[in-house]
Amino acid sequence: MELSLQTPRATDHLDVLESHALFIMREVVAECERPVLLFSGGKDSAVLLHLAVKAFAPQRLPFAVMHVDTGQNFPEVLAFRDRAVARVGAKLVVASVQASIDQGRVRDPGPMGSRNRLQSVTLLDAITTHGFDAAFGGARRDEDKARAKERVLSFRNAFGQWDPRAQRPELWQLYQGKVNPGEHVRAFPLSDWTELDVWQYIAREEMDLPSIYFAHEREVLARDGMWLAVGEFVEPRPGENVETKTVRFRTVGDANCTGAVLSGATTLEAIIDEVAVANVSERGATRADDKFSETAMEDRKREGYF
Repeated sequence: MELSLQTPRATDHLDVLESHALFIMREVVAECERPVLLFSGGKDSAVLLHLAVKAFAPQRLPFAVMHVDTGQNFPEVLAFRDRAVARVGAKLVVASVQASIDQGRVRDPGPMGSRNRLQSVTLLDAITTHGFDAAFGGARRDEDKARAKERVLSFRNAFGQWDPRAQRPELWQLYQGKVNPGEHVRAFPLSDWTELDVWQYIAREEMDLPSIYFAHEREVLARDGMWLAVGEFVEPRPGENVETKTVRFRTVGDANCTGAVLSGATTLEAIIDEVAVANVSERGATRADDKFSETAMEDRKREGYF
């Protein structure tokens, strides 16, 4: 009797990245008492949730999923958030920026003002309220200059602030995950991934995503060097013209500060081809909140942003 043996698939760079990410997640859960996974509904947090399910299968996720909701999200992203969390059977915690405004914790920027920079207070309040001592985030080092010097485990003090001089060495992928009293840690399993890696992994794993990542016709207007989607949170100003363009979004953020890119990419393969030749990160190209200043991301991290 002849045995038919399948040739094992060769290990590639995505396998290595996945294995490292799973290791980081398991290490944090082993060290911390009450972790949480931060979920925006974007591609990076979708990959993070997918990896978390793999890391702890066949058990259910040993932590909740938290969305810091600014109230200015794309409806397609909120629909995906609910769909994704329900699919994995996780508990969803929604931390509301609007609630922070109502409580006087932050100042309302007005109906057309960006709430993206207000998320830090809401996030820190939610971490304190729920007693979370670790938070998984989908940040990658290629996104921004401030991210490039981020450790995989980023420790925050009792005020939720990040001090780059107070971080621990991570030699040979050895992590010191013990959280001291008053601290909490942000863990970034996707630190070594690039935007291209993320898209290749999404294609390989046949993952679901919000529809706005794929090319579609949309009414947009040109503002601050970006194409903003016209809608509830973006209205034309005097002199601005509304046009219908075929666009897609490279990143997910508030609707009034996240720009679209002109694109005909309707499939994952076409998106991968686009990203492979891009020479500007998705945040640098399409996020107005990161153009606020040269140190916008680092300033927000020091305030407690993830």
